[in-house]
Amino acid sequence: MQRAIAVITAFLSLLAGTASAQNVKDVRSVLEASLQAMGGAKLKTIRYSANGWSSRIGQTYGLAEDWPHYEVAGYTRVIDYDAKWSREDYTRRQGKYPLLGRPPMLDENITSILSGNYAWDMHGDQPVPMTSLYLDGVPYADLRQLELVITPHGFLKAALAAKDATAITQPIVGSSDAGLSQNGRKVTIVSFTIGKYRVNGTINDQNLVELTDTWFPNPIYGDMDYEMRYTKYKNFDGVEFPTLLHVHQGDPRLNPAHNYYEYNVTDVKTNLPVTIMPVPDVVRTATVPPVKVESQKLGDGLWRLGGGTHHSVLVEFKDFAAVVEAPQNESRSLAVIEEANRLVPNKLIRYVVNTHHHFDHAGGLRTYLSQGTIVITHESNKQYYLDIMFYPAPRELQPDRMALFNPMYMISRRPAPIETVSSQLGGPGGGADRYAITDGERILEIFHVQDMAYELEDPSYAQGNHSADMLMAYLPKEKILINADLYSPPAPGAPPPAPTAGMRTLYQNMRKQKLDVAQHVPIHGRVGTNDEFLKIVAPTDVR
Repeated sequence: MQRAIAVITAFLSLLAGTASAQNVKDVRSVLEASLQAMGGAKLKTIRYSANGWSSRIGQTYGLAEDWPHYEVAGYTRVIDYDAKWSREDYTRRQGKYPLLGRPPMLDENITSILSGNYAWDMHGDQPVPMTSLYLDGVPYADLRQLELVITPHGFLKAALAAKDATAITQPIVGSSDAGLSQNGRKVTIVSFTIGKYRVNGTINDQNLVELTDTWFPNPIYGDMDYEMRYTKYKNFDGVEFPTLLHVHQGDPRLNPAHNYYEYNVTDVKTNLPVTIMPVPDVVRTATVPPVKVESQKLGDGLWRLGGGTHHSVLVEFKDFAAVVEAPQNESRSLAVIEEANRLVPNKLIRYVVNTHHHFDHAGGLRTYLSQGTIVITHESNKQYYLDIMFYPAPRELQPDRMALFNPMYMISRRPAPIETVSSQLGGPGGGADRYAITDGERILEIFHVQDMAYELEDPSYAQGNHSADMLMAYLPKEKILINADLYSPPAPGAPPPAPTAGMRTLYQNMRKQKLDVAQHVPIHGRVGTNDEFLKIVAPTDVR
């Protein structure tokens, strides 16, 4: 219903806004006038410096706040438009922003480079190829090329080079937003494509580029919006450049989280000589590693499905199977499903357990839902998933199984198979904040991980559950506890780490639920014993 209302509202706004819109016959003259007004006609290179904040996309603590923010200092970007070269250098740290259950982010020096069709980062003096985006397998160079195109002058140059640029002129309907054009002012919206990606840009009545927009694939949002807002223009040696860069990723109509970063520009230099780093051989020859799944048997009918940065756990029952966690994307889910079918032939995967809503832990859920698998998640996620991730809208940039083969149950008469774990007593499964999957012999219990700060009257536990909807899974017969992002055993031979809020919260939840744990099977990292966990986190008198 929320999605339907948003679509209707957007449609009515579109009707109102386009009532007096006019097609622009000479798009090139509009672009050239803007480029001239912005001092970009002879602009070859630019370097700008800034400070501000950036966000960790897809990692909200709950569903009622923005992406978590981090301080950005010493930001510098150098662009050579003709060479399609960009280099960003900055330091990111926790700053004054809340931890949201995580350890503080230490100073992290970041260097990100684009050179034509190649993208890499520098870790010290070592180049690290960025072959594909972390979640969706899209080439990183595609995203960085788009980020170059949606800079103010980059947009105008790319639009002039495009063969399919079109435009309309229309008044802005509604109140002012974030410093953009006021109600009643006319703007020109130019649209063109680069490969499979569409780029739009808004040129205001002063011939300044004030907003650019593109979309790229995301396993949660589908064609995910990427919007840059440019305000507070200043003249720097004849070049107009915005001193406030505010960027969105996501859809604010459906979820509050959408603010990606905001930088305050402090200095701009134009047409300086730029030293373009040759593409390192390790970057030029890099390929996308194939998705692999490595099985580790944990017991009869029980496997950890690893082989990547995120794992799943396969549990066999008499007449069906269950998978704990569907991380990252469809490619990962398809590989895990194939391995599950090999290990447990002729048994359908009836359930998939979702530990929490973060993008990297929920990105593969659509694949399971598309084949009718019951998704078990926290109650707070159900409507969010239906409105966004499971919504049967076309995904043009990277269609998945659900987009291509829209299942019949995604209509009103057949609700999607989602079952939820409650935060309250008497939730699904008949117990306190728990859900049970069983065949009468084996049982898999799913618990909501409680934030223990209030219960223990100790603020150091605040948000130690990492995510408000966090679930953990427990196999009582095998005495195995499965968790995500709260505890991963240290590498073999490494000294025990200091206990984190997440570890201590996991320990307190184990005590609260009276779980007899022998082994920890984390979604990240190796399998470990409870004895080594207790040596890290438990008081001496209870070890």
